[in-house]
Amino acid sequence: MSRIQTLVQLDDELVALLDQRAAHEGTSRSALIRRAIEGYLAAERDAALDEAIVAGYRRVPAGEPPPELVALAAASIEEEPW
Repeated sequence: MSRIQTLVQLDDELVALLDQRAAHEGTSRSALIRRAIEGYLAAERDAALDEAIVAGYRRVPAGEPPPELVALAAASIEEEPW
C-alpha cells in the first residue's frame, strides 16, 4: 500500500505525549498517529451504521415473530444432539 506524507501541526505538549506513548508501545509516532486516525474514522463509520440500524427499526418496528417461525426454531433446537 502506498503512503502519502502529510504535514500536521501539533503543539509541543501533544508531541511529547505522542512520543511517550509511542515509546511505551514500542512503535513510531507515525504509526501511533495512523492508528489513532484509523480508530477515529472507524468509530465514526460504526456510529453511522448504528444510526442506520436504529432508523430502520423506527421505520419497521420489531414485532412478535410469526408462530410458524417460532415452531421452526423450536424444532431445529430439538433436533440438535446436545
